Amino acid sequence: MLPLDKDLQKAKNSIDDFYKITIRVLDYFPNVINNTFEKGDYLISSSNIAGTIKFLRPINRKLFIQEKDIFNDHFQKLIRIFENIKNKETVTEENKIIIDRVIYTIQQSIGIGLDLMVNQNSARKHVGNRFEELIKVIFTEISVSNKRTVLQIPYETDEGQKIYKCENDLIISPFEKVESTNKHLDENEIVVSIKTTSKDRMGKMFIDKILLERFVKHPQKVIGIFLNDVQRKEDNNISFTLVSGLFMVYTNFLTSLEGIYYLDPPPNALKLPYSNYMKRFSDLITEDLDKLFSS
Repeated sequence: MLPLDKDLQKAKNSIDDFYKITIRVLDYFPNVINNTFEKGDYLISSSNIAGTIKFLRPINRKLFIQEKDIFNDHFQKLIRIFENIKNKETVTEENKIIIDRVIYTIQQSIGIGLDLMVNQNSARKHVGNRFEELIKVIFTEISVSNKRTVLQIPYETDEGQKIYKCENDLIISPFEKVESTNKHLDENEIVVSIKTTSKDRMGKMFIDKILLERFVKHPQKVIGIFLNDVQRKEDNNISFTLVSGLFMVYTNFLTSLEGIYYLDPPPNALKLPYSNYMKRFSDLITEDLDKLFSS
């Protein structure tokens, strides 16, 4: 078995991979936490090992499952819920909460482990990579075809034609196989931007949608999936990073996205008018996907 720090930095390709790494972190981190502060719904914890203090990312205590046995029980329920989704069965509100809690716990466990064991710059990259892998795995689990693409957009310069590479985190499809290629996007498929936070990234989604539609010459569905929009402020406080006013300016004056989905929505996301555009991740995979594919 790989050491935990190496395992956290290794790509994960199945839901079982994510289950195993979460269990390892849930076993590890309670033994190295020295202080924990409560700030609203969030916990801010720190570790002091050999005189080095490391702060963990804020954790939503209403979503995060700290007890390994409870996580294991909820994870098994999640697998059954995935089967319900595949069979087009109605998912209860209680089961939606399980979806969000388990997936949030998986991703934040990875974040916690990286906060504790890996240098900050490397940790940030791996947290983002694991989140993309986790979302991809979930779509695969519910039998939604998906693949990562890099759309190659040619443009002319004084030196001749060059290629702008527009990276799409994921394409999801209503078809058995993704039809989009590096030169064409299928109008019925959805471009998915997967980021741990919208901070400094929200604007790019709107610009990318405009650019994609002008290049492929048809409307293109684009959604965003975010983990959260909260960060630690000083040693025992938090701040929310969603610039909600700017989101509405982009929506009203640039273009409209087909949806924004959070595992841990910031407070404004649940209020009008933002709640018209922002929902929980569980809403996406249990209800909205079919609507988006058929629209």
